[in-house]
Amino acid sequence: MRLGLVIYGQLDTLTGGYLYDRKLVEYLRRQGDRVEIVSLDWRDYWRHLGDNFSPALRRRILGLQADLLLQDELNHPSLFLLNDTLASRFRLVPIVHHLRSSERHPWALKILYRQVEKRFFRGVDACLYNSHTTQQSVEALTGRVFPGRVAYPAGDRLGPPLDEASIRARCREGGRRRLLFVGSLIPRKGLHDLLAALLRLGGAGWELYVAGRLDVDPAYTRRIQHQAARGGLAQQVHFLGPVSEDELARLYARSHLVVLPSSYEGFGIVILEAMSFGVPVLATTAGAAAEIIHPGVDGLLVPAGRPPALAEALAGVLPDAGELERLSLQARRRFGQFPRWEDSARAARQFLLRTLAGKETA
Repeated sequence: MRLGLVIYGQLDTLTGGYLYDRKLVEYLRRQGDRVEIVSLDWRDYWRHLGDNFSPALRRRILGLQADLLLQDELNHPSLFLLNDTLASRFRLVPIVHHLRSSERHPWALKILYRQVEKRFFRGVDACLYNSHTTQQSVEALTGRVFPGRVAYPAGDRLGPPLDEASIRARCREGGRRRLLFVGSLIPRKGLHDLLAALLRLGGAGWELYVAGRLDVDPAYTRRIQHQAARGGLAQQVHFLGPVSEDELARLYARSHLVVLPSSYEGFGIVILEAMSFGVPVLATTAGAAAEIIHPGVDGLLVPAGRPPALAEALAGVLPDAGELERLSLQARRRFGQFPRWEDSARAARQFLLRTLAGKETA
């Protein structure tokens, strides 16, 4: 196959969506497919809208030696009108991680995002989704059922899963429980809600490690650090910044609970990666976490934006070594029910081949 892929920034960006795109591209190239990357500069949403009227961008994409054009749906503002032209040259397949209009925004922006995203999908041939939740969101937005394939992300990039003996030993340790938050510091990830919940618990019995970029939203990062300091939590909340894969694996291996308090997640690769180390995840019901976590069995789910609910869940599991061990072992077993990256990429490639051959229908 000859493919193009439109993204913002660089393919090695440290987010789950870029990891998904990167793993897919690596697999396609290993199969002998040609993949050309079109990298657009990161700017603000309004300037991205102007890309649709750029002759240079139009020529650049139309000049690709490709038959099928993958588009990370994150790029929808740059393509929502341009796709009318691109559709005459390529089969268009967006990779949809989650809709911007599924996030929390002021009502006026929400209306804008919904209209732009709805217009973006009007010209596409098929969709590659990271979850059934994402697929349902697109179909609800557009009122259409596209030819599509859900190819779940995977959680096996950090090495072999942790064995059950090591998981049991970790759960039976004395001392403080180690909580882990993985993600860039942006409002959608909900770290402010977690800190508010921890304030309710008081300072004893836990410490929190925050692994993720601090420079995506500097104002929010300052707000979070001030929130921790003001609440007297500065000595127990450790801001690590971005970490290597080896360091992330070490963090998972020694953590007792991963907390993902997002206001919305299209999937949540962090959940599967944590489960591979036998670490249960406390996440929210907003998004696709419920496709992975069976609440009370292999993890915990609470409503988004509810620090009291987060605090109650934490208070119920952190002091109880037996409950923590039960959830941890079940989380490790749940991980084994999901595909590996190789499996997911293979399924995606088969779908793209069918789409290119015109064999995919809604």
